Amino acid sequence: MIDIQHFPVRYGTTPLRVARGHFATNHSHINYYIDITYQKSRLSEAKDTAYQLVSHFVQDTVVDTILCLDGTAVLGTCVAEELTKSGFRTINQHQTIYIAEPEYNSNSQIIFRDNIKPMIQGKTVLILMASVSTGYTALKAMEAIKYYGGRVAGVAAIYRAVDEISGYPVHSIYSINDIPDYESYDYRECPYCKKGVKIDALVNSFGYSAL
Repeated sequence: MIDIQHFPVRYGTTPLRVARGHFATNHSHINYYIDITYQKSRLSEAKDTAYQLVSHFVQDTVVDTILCLDGTAVLGTCVAEELTKSGFRTINQHQTIYIAEPEYNSNSQIIFRDNIKPMIQGKTVLILMASVSTGYTALKAMEAIKYYGGRVAGVAAIYRAVDEISGYPVHSIYSINDIPDYESYDYRECPYCKKGVKIDALVNSFGYSAL
């Protein structure tokens, strides 16, 4: 087990849970694991997180669909409710916000089935993620949205280490400014690996597996 603690900086009532160490993701090595399990799966925390997240949006943002990556469908539903209450505009005929989750093919590319395509094609799509460290995953989602005829509204996440991806803003509750010593390294250049420091856990959108 890794030692997950409440981070001292807090927005709203929901704490940010983090663990410091040496962690490996699919794309990089990082020195903080940010645990957003409860924000994704506990309704009360998801609602509070959504409220805090929506406060970071610009009021003239158009959102038709929320594409929920990293298992954030519960949070995405709460974000849609907050956006609706805040009077955000949609351009689809139903005047509502769709919630969609990605499907991946054997090449790890995002695909949308024919019944999901109408939620993407001609729509303005917000990408929702747990955290954005390198931007690689968000970039793949952007490519898929454009391929299927949608428009990217931006990226939203609980935590971000970058301000924008390919010219699109990343909205978040917490940022690199709140965790100034957060680092993300190419696995080939990881200073922990070069010093022989063992990896504490493998981490992805589902959680962590301690080693």
